[in-house]
Amino acid sequence: MRHVTAENLTKTFLDYCGPETSPRLRFLLEHLATHLHTFVRETGLTHAEWRKAIELLTRAGEMTDDERNEFVLFSDVLGLSSLVDMVNSKPDSTSSSVLGPFHILGAPALAHGGDLKHDNDGATVVVRGAVRDPAGNPIGGAEIEIWQTADNGLYSNQDPHQPEYNLRARLTARDNGDYAFTTVRPAPYTVPDDGPVGELLHATGRHPWRPSHLHFIVMAPGYRTLVTEVFPSDDPYLDEDAVFGVRSDLIMNYVKHNDHDLVPDEFEAKPRLTSPFYTVDFDFVLAVETSE
Repeated sequence: MRHVTAENLTKTFLDYCGPETSPRLRFLLEHLATHLHTFVRETGLTHAEWRKAIELLTRAGEMTDDERNEFVLFSDVLGLSSLVDMVNSKPDSTSSSVLGPFHILGAPALAHGGDLKHDNDGATVVVRGAVRDPAGNPIGGAEIEIWQTADNGLYSNQDPHQPEYNLRARLTARDNGDYAFTTVRPAPYTVPDDGPVGELLHATGRHPWRPSHLHFIVMAPGYRTLVTEVFPSDDPYLDEDAVFGVRSDLIMNYVKHNDHDLVPDEFEAKPRLTSPFYTVDFDFVLAVETSE
């Protein structure tokens, strides 16, 4: 039997992987084990520190359910989620950004120009834009999923006072690639810091604030699905996002208006527009799907 040492542990671990291990899985495990084992050797990780890490992961599992994923939140605040997004983004398409821990499936359909604001507090925002390919051609029929916080900085699955699927919807781009809806202007908010992720943030002197944003998933056959967020240029936390999600091409402008005639009649909420209201124009560019 091989005598395992700190120096040969990584190779021994890989030798334990049988021939049925796929080349890609072996590649990932080789690099994961190499970096983990190097981390332990370089830091001189103590048993107490190892136990603390296991405790945090255990508590993350205990807190995770269908409405909150503490492991995703760990990935977010460590910058891992954003790094995966950046590594996998294509230069000729809109940048990816973090999915976040509060996305849920099953959002209801919303017609073009439909209203998400309803009786939610806060300023009305008219959001419009188009979905295009890298050459600028429209992608008609693209599916667009939108979700966001309310004016109080909480998502519907955080706040028992909000209706189910509040400020969540699925839209379909028209043949010319256009999409449009009205909603409420979201507020900056803190990521949940009442669990192990919060313990990590507090221990390192980091704040839990995120700039306000709108979440989108945009998909169409033949194109790579885009998971992203769009941020206002005037948000105070734009350069201090706790989960590192801001990209330069994901920054948009809220344009303030009082003239309701600027809003086409196709918008469901036009008769109920508050003043002032804001407009946001943002186009999405989807990368062509490849076999890579």
